[in-house]
Amino acid sequence: MNEMKMAGFQSDDPNEAPLISVRDLHVRFSTPKGPVHAVRGVSFDLGRERLGIVGESGSGKSQTGRALLRLTAGNGTIDASRMMFDDMDLMKAGAKTMRSIRGSRISMIMQDPKYSLNPVLTVGTQIAESCRRHENVSRSEARRRALAMLETVRIREPEKVYSLYPHQVSGGMGQRIMIAMMLITNPQVMIADEPTSALDVTVQMQVLSLLDDMVRERGMGLVLISHDLNLVSSFCDRVLVMYGGRIMETLDAKHLDRAQHPYTKGLLNCLPRLDGKHDDLPVLKRDPAWLDETPDNAGEAG
Repeated sequence: MNEMKMAGFQSDDPNEAPLISVRDLHVRFSTPKGPVHAVRGVSFDLGRERLGIVGESGSGKSQTGRALLRLTAGNGTIDASRMMFDDMDLMKAGAKTMRSIRGSRISMIMQDPKYSLNPVLTVGTQIAESCRRHENVSRSEARRRALAMLETVRIREPEKVYSLYPHQVSGGMGQRIMIAMMLITNPQVMIADEPTSALDVTVQMQVLSLLDDMVRERGMGLVLISHDLNLVSSFCDRVLVMYGGRIMETLDAKHLDRAQHPYTKGLLNCLPRLDGKHDDLPVLKRDPAWLDETPDNAGEAG
């Protein structure tokens, strides 16, 4: 078996099962212009690791993350032969069960905090509410935990920030507040959908460092959804490359430069370089046949 095929979930403990196991996931939408098949037969496992999902806009990466929490829009449907979380069948789980899982055992960080935080509530109130929603604790205990979590995500003067409204904090601080809100319930899995795309490079690194610490210290599984190949190659353990709703290739992040699929090679070749090797920035050429093939390692899970 070659190195690319060995890029699936692996653990030092041979008895450790994946946190999430997905097989043949499909997400479809009904639209006025006809049906849209957004995710086409995606399969993967997630362990206590940092898994990156990359691809262009419209590749299905965000819809894959949302499907895990059954947060697909009302005009969408989800089908899968297997979608398990900690021995629980997410496809068969009822609405009440899913509400108990979302934000508690599986959390999701959205792309831009200014669209995810409630503008009429202080950030501290929103973090404490997340704690009280999933645990039977008093308001004072929820406040104490919220303040502790603000410190955990490296926010100075947590008492002051607790009382601020979302419009009073910067983009980087808002993203840390979102992370605090998602982590206060000690989830087993975190899905981060483009968590740094609205931030400058310096703040990006701070947020990624924070997420890295959370994964290592808490033994979580992290799904990082991004379009930034350089970012996932430096931060993640494994990478799923998606195009047209399908996984083209699964790779060890540190070996992203050894990609075999022409789509992954094309994405890498389109990255701007400072070494002068590009006279012009190449344009990615897409082959319709990519949507009809199933690469040997596309859904490799270990």
